[in-house]
Amino acid sequence: MAERVAQLRADGIAKRLVQEGRGPLPDYCDGTKATFHYRTMLSDGECRLLDDSRERGKPMELIVGKKFKLPVWETILCTMREGEQAEFLCDTKHVVLYPLVAKSLRNIAAGKDPLEGQRHCCGIAQMHEHHSLGYPDLDALQQNPQPLIFAIEMLKVEAPGSYRQDPWAMTDEEKMQAVPLIHEEGNELYRQGKVAEAAAKYYDAIACLKNLQMKEQPGSPDWIQLDLKITPLLLNYCQCKLLCHEYYEVLDHCSSILNKYEDNVKAYFKRGKAHAAVWNTAEAQADFAKVLALDPSLGPAVAKELRSLETRLRQKDNEDRIRFKGIFSQ
Repeated sequence: MAERVAQLRADGIAKRLVQEGRGPLPDYCDGTKATFHYRTMLSDGECRLLDDSRERGKPMELIVGKKFKLPVWETILCTMREGEQAEFLCDTKHVVLYPLVAKSLRNIAAGKDPLEGQRHCCGIAQMHEHHSLGYPDLDALQQNPQPLIFAIEMLKVEAPGSYRQDPWAMTDEEKMQAVPLIHEEGNELYRQGKVAEAAAKYYDAIACLKNLQMKEQPGSPDWIQLDLKITPLLLNYCQCKLLCHEYYEVLDHCSSILNKYEDNVKAYFKRGKAHAAVWNTAEAQADFAKVLALDPSLGPAVAKELRSLETRLRQKDNEDRIRFKGIFSQ
């Protein structure tokens, strides 16, 4: 271990052991999965915190040999045992891309598309292309690169073949093979009433396909074929979000579908329900009218939604009258 620490120091990485790990040092051959918590701090004397995986409620996972965008993480993780806690001070040369990596991880934690706003180019090109990353602290770090401190707690190390890979770690071929399986897992969770878990599965399947779609020319046959696979998954995701009362996300996604496929009945129906839920009465009625025009057989379902909307509107009017009566009678 002393030799490994010396090698790190020679490469501009200083390791400080905080807590010993257990067992022998894992082999860390390609395909090994490391699960860990991390904190990222500035080396400014105050150790100001940039990111903390515990605050997001989920540890980080990294597959050795998958060319993660921040290679220094793989370097330092491969010196750690399960249960070990350590701090690593890394020279600027190792952490230039951290702002971009942190942006993607924050977007994922917030439920956003981690690939949003990115083109198929290298990290350095992306840094120069985008003026702002959307996070002031990351913008400041991007403009003034400096050494960073990573406080790592190694939770678990799994050998290749002993776990199922997360979508981001798969090859293109593995992603295509995994999508139908992930889709069906989502469907089964939905049937069991586990709506949030089903939404997460649909999101993973969408992420696989969007990653592949990024590599195709927009509008090309391959791009369109992938988009046609994304659309039903996105509609399933929207159904879950409707049940979770996340209506504005449903509005955004259904509108994006209808911008490309203006005859998609399911998108109109789900968007109509979302509009109704947020009191966009005229928009809801217009969407339900479009549903009837495209598929008259859905008349009973549309009538049910319109009756529900009318009932809610009457209740709201009554509540408003009582509220305003109380105000004006004072």
